[in-house]
Amino acid sequence: MAIEIAHTLITPYSLLKSRTGGIIGRLLAWGELELAGARIYAPDDAFVDAYLKVVGASSLDPAMKAPLEKYLDENLRPANRMGISNRTLALFFRGENAFAKLHNVLGPLELKLRGDNIRGTYGDMVVVDGKVQYFEPAVLGAADAATERAVLALLAERAESCGGVVEHAVKLPPEAETTLVMLKPDLFAKRSSRPGNIIDMFSRTGLYMVGARLVHMSLDQANEFYGPLRQIFVNRLKFLVERKLREGLKGAFQFEVTDADIAAMAEPLKDKNAEWEFNQIVSFMTGRDPYKEVSAPARKAPGRSTCLALLYRGVDAVNKIRERLGPTNPKEAAGGTVRSDYGSDLMRNGAHASDSAANAVRERKIIGLSGTEPSAEAAMIREFLAGR
Repeated sequence: MAIEIAHTLITPYSLLKSRTGGIIGRLLAWGELELAGARIYAPDDAFVDAYLKVVGASSLDPAMKAPLEKYLDENLRPANRMGISNRTLALFFRGENAFAKLHNVLGPLELKLRGDNIRGTYGDMVVVDGKVQYFEPAVLGAADAATERAVLALLAERAESCGGVVEHAVKLPPEAETTLVMLKPDLFAKRSSRPGNIIDMFSRTGLYMVGARLVHMSLDQANEFYGPLRQIFVNRLKFLVERKLREGLKGAFQFEVTDADIAAMAEPLKDKNAEWEFNQIVSFMTGRDPYKEVSAPARKAPGRSTCLALLYRGVDAVNKIRERLGPTNPKEAAGGTVRSDYGSDLMRNGAHASDSAANAVRERKIIGLSGTEPSAEAAMIREFLAGR
């Protein structure tokens, strides 16, 4: 069976109500598909008008088509009925029979809600005398395969003009700042709700998600991203060299080996140890071997590991995210923080978060989330629609 691309849009109201993490957790834990892309859109009126035409031509049951068209017209526009940010998070999935599998997890648009799918759990609908009086679908998807392709084409066409980093779509005080969070590769190594659970924890900060991108970090990107750690590791991790020397030399001599002796022996080794520790991080984040893949093409090739980068915006965003994340060492993290709940060691500690607004700008540029880059999702969609 051919490999397909399928999408879902998490609605503005779901983003506002911090239901995003729960929805993503369901999608990643239940689905048999690969998460292939993520992008936030803030649709303009032309986008919504085009979307309405696609829905109007779909095979959706008329009993639900009219409420859906009304919902899109009133809630997805910049000037919407609720007066909220019209941000919507697009998630793209890849795999065999992707449309049918994703449709099954999302659940059908029908008058009867069921708790065994995402729409039934996170959406709301009030039906009186067979007519929909209130409707919030939680997620948007396609009713049929032809509509899926039409919506994908629209998302690719408007990826740059309406999507990417949508800081403009949220009205905040002038002192608001944007910070970067990156969920680490071990969270995506198997089907799991953990990425969604962590996003749910970050949602409790009250900050606004304004950017999202799936990242496969190359060796060159990882070296630049984590570059500041290289020199820090030299002296900060010297104690590890001293510990190993002390353990290895215990009982080896008939005379006393003092702490001063150990410190002197560690001195010429601390740089090599720092480089080794640094490369362990690079290898973990990229899924590549920095000692073996040394050619320029190999170092620029996309990594084999998957990370999910998210941008959060608000007042004191950097500190709020880092407080929710917890200290680098999960053993030192307070209960209820991301690293306490989901970290296992200094490297596999749930997520990375920028330590300043300025550093967030630097890191965003490295991973392609500064807001000026061409959309990787659009390129992926065009390849799929072209049959490549």
